[in-house]
Amino acid sequence: MGYKTNKKIVDLTKLVGVVSLSTLMFVACGKKESASVSSDSVVVKIGNVAPVTGPNAHLGKDNENGARLAIEEVNKQGLLINGKKVTLEFLAEDDASDPKQGTQVAQKLVDQKVVAVVGHLNSGVSIPASKIYSEAGIAQISPSSTNPEYTKQGFKTTFRLVGTDAQQGPVLAKYVLEKLNGKSIAIVDDSTQYGKGLADEFEKTILAAGGKIVIHEATNDKATDFKAILTNIKSKKPDVILYGGMDATGGPFAKQAMELGITAKIIGGDGICSPTLAQLAGDAAKNVICSTVGVPKESLANGEAFLKNYQERFKSQVEIYSPMAYDAVMIIVDAMKRANATDAAAILGALPATNYAGLSGQIAFDSKGDLKESVITLNQYKDGKVVTLEVVKM
Repeated sequence: MGYKTNKKIVDLTKLVGVVSLSTLMFVACGKKESASVSSDSVVVKIGNVAPVTGPNAHLGKDNENGARLAIEEVNKQGLLINGKKVTLEFLAEDDASDPKQGTQVAQKLVDQKVVAVVGHLNSGVSIPASKIYSEAGIAQISPSSTNPEYTKQGFKTTFRLVGTDAQQGPVLAKYVLEKLNGKSIAIVDDSTQYGKGLADEFEKTILAAGGKIVIHEATNDKATDFKAILTNIKSKKPDVILYGGMDATGGPFAKQAMELGITAKIIGGDGICSPTLAQLAGDAAKNVICSTVGVPKESLANGEAFLKNYQERFKSQVEIYSPMAYDAVMIIVDAMKRANATDAAAILGALPATNYAGLSGQIAFDSKGDLKESVITLNQYKDGKVVTLEVVKM
């Protein structure tokens, strides 16, 4: 009995050994198959940076939403580069409109091996962050930064999808002089690279044309009470007031001006030209004229579909820059296709030759990374909505 039992144990041991070997071979084959599948597909990381906290959060979220919508559409349609299926991974970061935080998250995205970045929103954050992307050889495409210095640094990595303040400021100045017949003009800026930059370009053009600046005041991008500045301005009796800043402060500025009985038209750039300004300014919005650095929403290519898809996906309306953020993702994908590669160097190498029909128009870059052709749109507010006055091609 004992001998037979031992034989069965030995036979069982052999059987277990055979089963174990077969199992190992099966597992090994399984791993090899997985490796084969993964070798035919690749995940490509695209970064996005915008303020999603702080006073500009609604604009930052608008940028993020535009880029996210593009990412989702590309993944849904499918993307094949160099024979491999490509899945885009979206890495979104918050810079809170703060230069220090902006450079920190820029470095974080570099460390995470993104192949390109859509951002930042504010010129004052895009400019310091651009050095980090330049050193890493990663393309940075801003959908909204307008300060000319952003692309004047000599970096080969900086691109933008909007006109600059060197274009926007003169267009506003010309409108003030020719259409509003402005004789005496006051200026207020928020001391940021965007707000001051726009105000300075506007002032230069006014003075060169023989216009009169009666006062130029400075505030900051977190101010809420403008009564002292506005009281001083009221005493100068200007025809027009240029406000260089964002809608979070521009709305209260316009509202308080009306409360003080100031009847001068308030002019501003793209930073104030949003539906949010109307919510913050109330009835005073009807006294505001503002420019946007792109075509009107109703003139977007396939704009109706984009606005519908945006509304359905995010349950909110487009603020200002989301069409350009959407286009930024699409031209990164276009660069991949033309380079037939997905690495950062290949994308960067292909971007200068971009000639892409985007939502916001035909996109092509000059040697600095600025648009070869851009548009400045002048707008007013009617019933709380942004309504186009005229479109100026640059």
